[in-house]
Amino acid sequence: MGTLSVFLDVPLVKRTDIPQDFYKEDPHPQKVLLGHAGCQTDAGEAWIPPVVQRILLQISQDPTLDHEYLPQLGIYEYTRAATELAIGKESHALLENRAGGVHTVGGTGALWLGAEFLCRWYKPRFATPTALYIAKTQWDSIGSIFHVAGFTDIRPYDYWNPVKLTIDIEEFLQTLQKAPTGSIVFLHAPEEIGLKPQEWETVAATMEKKQLFPFFNIESQGLASGNLDRDAWALRHFVGQGFELLCAQSFSKTFGLYDELVGNLIVVTKNNETLIRIHSQMERQMSTMWGWPGSLGARVIAMVLNSPALLYEWKLSLRMVVERIMLIREKLKEQLRILGTPGSWEHLTAQSGMCSFIGLSSSQVEFLVKYKHIYLFENKQINICSINSKNLDYVARSIHEAVLATTLEDWN
Repeated sequence: MGTLSVFLDVPLVKRTDIPQDFYKEDPHPQKVLLGHAGCQTDAGEAWIPPVVQRILLQISQDPTLDHEYLPQLGIYEYTRAATELAIGKESHALLENRAGGVHTVGGTGALWLGAEFLCRWYKPRFATPTALYIAKTQWDSIGSIFHVAGFTDIRPYDYWNPVKLTIDIEEFLQTLQKAPTGSIVFLHAPEEIGLKPQEWETVAATMEKKQLFPFFNIESQGLASGNLDRDAWALRHFVGQGFELLCAQSFSKTFGLYDELVGNLIVVTKNNETLIRIHSQMERQMSTMWGWPGSLGARVIAMVLNSPALLYEWKLSLRMVVERIMLIREKLKEQLRILGTPGSWEHLTAQSGMCSFIGLSSSQVEFLVKYKHIYLFENKQINICSINSKNLDYVARSIHEAVLATTLEDWN
């Protein structure tokens, strides 16, 4: 048979700079990972709502579960409740049976299913290939999904100004106005960094005029403001304006179900007949990808969302997390003020939600990694939940030193 492998031509993929990987390999006793993907407690452990922990124990003792395969579109009680949570129970799209969910393997599965479907079936009649717009901050993670799905014209857009440390709504609107008619725009909501309702209204009006197709991503509804309805305002506005759209929904962060990979792909169309046809195609797609979705996480979520008492308890848990996040933001800003750290840090409390653009330059991030063993996301965001009572002082002092050191000509 010979000694040479038939896979000699398989190239090595360059390692992605994942902060968790470097953090695990770092033996330094004061190392800090500010690039956690999920929500953390003050003890540095994965946050799980108490109601979810109770239900997991109940399900494990449930003798009625037969562990049979689920329908390919998933548990209806779950997808219906999840869709209602996002677009509202009173949404005309739901009442007219032209909106529905598809149970997917995590939020990434929802993104992949939607991307592949659009690549094959989205025919705007205006341009070929269809242009797809993705925020620069999501370029690597989300862009790669659409690229593998078959999109060839993927364009970045800016809405965050790293100098002013605020939203650049004018830049964003100019990009939308210049986009080819019929382009797809990937939108993230709830918008932690601050698009106001009136700005979302302008975005929607611009997209309607240019006949642009919205693809929303909701992965932390309730963790931005603490109010589920407020965090879904942008998506609901688009649905209310009559847009056809897709929305990838994830519950990993809000339910603490990181290892269960529970997602939902919401489809909103013009009529029920179109929705049925789209679901039939997605059912075929899923049969070639994962066959059937898993049940445990979806059962937990369905039980919570369909029980007024459990839903109320879960909402309280979300509010407590948001209050902790805002307290950490205030404390970090205050520490930097006390230290006399150059620059304005008001953006820390102007933003909301788990993740935050910290406002550091690439050299300052490099300083934190090299000299302070503090690891951030590649896009210079940090997970606020990763800061706790044990590491707050160290993180603040390290940011202060990074800002001071990188003002010198050579901090090496």
